[in-house]
Amino acid sequence: MNTGSDEPGEVAVATDEIKVDGVKGDSEQGLGSRAPEFIKARRALHVSWQVGVFIIGLAIVVAGIIMLPLPGPGWVVIFGGMAVWATEFVWAQLVLRWTKRKVTEAAQRALDPKVRRRNIILTSIGLVIVGALVGFYLWKFGIVMPWKIKDQ
Repeated sequence: MNTGSDEPGEVAVATDEIKVDGVKGDSEQGLGSRAPEFIKARRALHVSWQVGVFIIGLAIVVAGIIMLPLPGPGWVVIFGGMAVWATEFVWAQLVLRWTKRKVTEAAQRALDPKVRRRNIILTSIGLVIVGALVGFYLWKFGIVMPWKIKDQ
């Protein structure tokens, strides 16, 4: 049985890092804090760093939530805030990995010819129904501009 060490009492530790040519890729980085080493070396400084990252990420996520009903790229901003959190917190890194995986799966499903054909057919049927409803409304009530409404 190979434990990865020749010395008795030592245990091999599996890492989450994958290096290519001595450099870790963005998608292959391990879980955990990406704070500079001098910050990680001092507990008080590291906790302050984490609080700051959390507050900045929270502000970005709240701005994204506000943008959901208002004009603006709400979901993009929310995922940007999650990316800020992912620089420091493992749970945010796991959520982002899961989200990236699901988005990739959805994109692959959307590119499937059968799914594309079905989506085109459903969109066409929906447009015909909306067009018929708008046409019926205009035939029944006509177009009345707000500035031409007479006093009642």
